[in-house]
Amino acid sequence: MKQASAYEKYRTEIYRIGWRLQYKVKKIRRWEAPLDDAHLVRSNLSAAVENKIWIQDLINSLSPQGKKIINKIYIQGMTEAEVAEQLHISQQAVNKWKQKMIQQLFQTGNL
Repeated sequence: MKQASAYEKYRTEIYRIGWRLQYKVKKIRRWEAPLDDAHLVRSNLSAAVENKIWIQDLINSLSPQGKKIINKIYIQGMTEAEVAEQLHISQQAVNKWKQKMIQQLFQTGNL
């Protein structure tokens, strides 16, 4: 009987850990959503193609480092932490680059 209660205790704790991990991933993905085809779908195919071309032109106007970071986060769907690890920089640096590049894209896109 003592074993069964220990089993249930560990099972419950593992369930809670799994739930927390899922919540954390969902929270990260909400802030770092990849830019995939679902966001570009329009009633007209040509409008979707034009949007993709426009977005690619905007991304190509960025600096090489900024382009790399934006591509990894929004096109490849990686998190800031994964990008930071891959580029051997801090997550804070990735976030600053991302914010700077988004601001630059916004300014370029509104010309």
